Amino acid sequence: MLPIHAALPELLHALRKTTGAVLIAPPGAGKTTVVAPALLDQSWCTGTVVLLSPRRVAARAAAERMAEQLGEPAGETIGYVTRLDVKRSARTRVLVMTEAIFVSTILSDPELAGISAVLFDEAHERHLDSDLALALAIESRAVVREDLRILVMSATIDGTRFARLLGDAAPVIESAGKAWPLELRWLGHAPDRRIEDAATSAVLTAWRDTEGDVLAFLPGVREIERVSEGLAQKLPSALVLPLHGQCEPSAQRAAIRRDPDGRRRIVLATAIAETSLTLDGVSVVVDAGLSRRAEFDKAAGVTRLVTHRASRASAAQRAGRAARQGPGIAYRLWEEAAHAGRPEFDPPEMLTSDLAPLTLTLAQWGAGDPAAMAWLDPPPLVALEAARKGLAGLGALDPQGRITPFGRKVASLPMDPAQAAMILRGAQLGAGQGAARLALLLQERGLGGRSEDLVQRLARWNADRSPRAEASRKLASGWARRAQALAENAVGSDDVPPGILLALGRPDMLARRRDSSGENWLSAGGRGYVLDPVSPLATREWMVIGDAQGQARGARILSGISLEPQEVEAWLSDMVERRAVLRWNEDEGRVEARLERRLGAITLASGPDPAPDPEAIRAFLLERIRTRGLAQMPMGKGSEALLRRARYAGIAALSEESLLADLEEWLGPLLGRRLDGIDSGAVHQALRNRLDWEAQQALERLAPAEFRSPAGSTHAIDYEDEGGPSVEVRVQALFGLDRHPGFGQPQRPLLLKLTSPAGRPIQTTRDLPGFWRGSWRDVQREMKGRYPRHRWPDEPWNEDPSLKTRNAFERGRNA
Repeated sequence: MLPIHAALPELLHALRKTTGAVLIAPPGAGKTTVVAPALLDQSWCTGTVVLLSPRRVAARAAAERMAEQLGEPAGETIGYVTRLDVKRSARTRVLVMTEAIFVSTILSDPELAGISAVLFDEAHERHLDSDLALALAIESRAVVREDLRILVMSATIDGTRFARLLGDAAPVIESAGKAWPLELRWLGHAPDRRIEDAATSAVLTAWRDTEGDVLAFLPGVREIERVSEGLAQKLPSALVLPLHGQCEPSAQRAAIRRDPDGRRRIVLATAIAETSLTLDGVSVVVDAGLSRRAEFDKAAGVTRLVTHRASRASAAQRAGRAARQGPGIAYRLWEEAAHAGRPEFDPPEMLTSDLAPLTLTLAQWGAGDPAAMAWLDPPPLVALEAARKGLAGLGALDPQGRITPFGRKVASLPMDPAQAAMILRGAQLGAGQGAARLALLLQERGLGGRSEDLVQRLARWNADRSPRAEASRKLASGWARRAQALAENAVGSDDVPPGILLALGRPDMLARRRDSSGENWLSAGGRGYVLDPVSPLATREWMVIGDAQGQARGARILSGISLEPQEVEAWLSDMVERRAVLRWNEDEGRVEARLERRLGAITLASGPDPAPDPEAIRAFLLERIRTRGLAQMPMGKGSEALLRRARYAGIAALSEESLLADLEEWLGPLLGRRLDGIDSGAVHQALRNRLDWEAQQALERLAPAEFRSPAGSTHAIDYEDEGGPSVEVRVQALFGLDRHPGFGQPQRPLLLKLTSPAGRPIQTTRDLPGFWRGSWRDVQREMKGRYPRHRWPDEPWNEDPSLKTRNAFERGRNA
């Protein structure tokens, strides 16, 4: 009796009452193999129960374990479907499949006819296909299948979040687990030691100090192979078994089950063994503490496998493998004190992956607004937009984001859209086999060696007669046959250059050398890349980038295929655009019009445009001003003063926001090819024309343009002065004034900047009467010495205002 059996009555009751539930059950509770068969005798379950597993190995193993419990072979009551292996029949009631297979299933049949329930196992892993499959299933239930049961299962999920996603009534049921003792042993981390050497040493320690089978977690296949080689030298008689996605099914079964001859085993596994699987006989775990995940490198524009520290949740899952069937021991290759610094969970793939596959699937589903679907973490809008742009470049989406007939063919192939497009385009040219091999070469990074030149790797792989190479060629041939069946109007040709095939699938990765050293490259997609100048590819003018890695100064090219210029012209002519281009010439302050032949962001040829479109130039200038502000254009003093007054008075029609919004209306008719050629008077009149009578009156009332002195002189009011609106005026013009002048309504005091007859500053004041009766005496004494021909009275407030000299003033008064 497994712990999950105690929770089954509550779970079955919940699924009779509602269509959604969450089951939280620790590792070893038995949820993967017990729950699905237990649903078959429920009254609502008249069809198939689909159990989703994140990995092919786990899907097959779960199906075989359930079938074994029923005393049947897989393919009878219990069946499974993976990409490379199918066992099912008309009698199958429980069907285990990978999440990717389920996505294809629901796309072809949104009603999920004949399916009564969908179970999402190990939902905490948050794979892109898992989140997508759950969103599609929830939408199917909401629209066409109200009776569909959806059950989310895991050991380490936030049940409340999933329950909200399934619906307010979705219950969260928890199961106990087997409480076998687990001992943790911390071996520490040596930074200067290769992880495979440290793992080999730890496995030898575990082999020597413990009993039972040993399961070692390593980040990838390369590390598994190196540790296996090291163990073969140290423990030549030990049974060392790899467990990863590239293993043959028979090898995977051998790693999962006890040795029939009772020999002790060492299983070297990737994260594939982290969840779902119970490895019989394993009581010791060695955890290297690393996880390798596929992540989209935004700087490089490619998806790469990136090695990270495993999260605390992953480490707990791995250690738990040792205590599934009895007491266990887990060795960790890091310090206990450093454990708390690891991330709690691995990030969901939704936030780190290339969203092109998801975007294409949503277009196929007909999702008008992906954000409105049921997501735990919605797809980032920037990533979605980038994916749409890339898919449109492949011809898989139309300009409105709808899937095209070609896009449906792309979606039908089990791979990344760019690689599927490459194979389909290759098949149309009669080169499907070569395109399929190239696609697989990009997936299998070690295939054909590690040369930067993918053509060399392709040649080595074609000559390789190892089992792995043969199996890879067989897989590529299958892809080519499927593509050939989809190809229309295929032409027979076996001389398509490999670089052209690669460009057909990733046109944005076509790149041209930018300097004589071959170090800097520009791609058709607009990204800059760098290449080691000693690379044999550095001497070529063109290449298609196969793999790259992001860096601060530009992504580094790791592999590619060179192209001759004539190959680009001959094979990719349909990608070449001829267009008129406008640029701003900063030195000359004008629009520069050119005619260019371009391949994406790469300029093939460029020359002056003798007859540019005036409307296009006008739109270019308007956009420049709209994005950079009115400061881009010379206004003229009158216009600048008018805008300052309007800003002070709060006249909305002349605010920068309003002017930029209506730019085409008031400025468009005045534009030529140069901003400095605009008639300043015409600009001023255009601005004044935006003011109706009421706004003009308000402007004059709240922010008058000038101050008129008692002497009759006029002075422009400066509304930009730091001290507030001000005027500069000769002190003699204010004689006879015994109150401080103001402006606007209500009246506000003007800041007076008083000057000498020569225009030199004397005093700044907001209190003219106080100035007359205070510091005027000091000013008077100094001014009499400097300007003896002018009047400097003792009581200026009682004097007549005049800018004339003393003699001229007296003559005028006596005349």
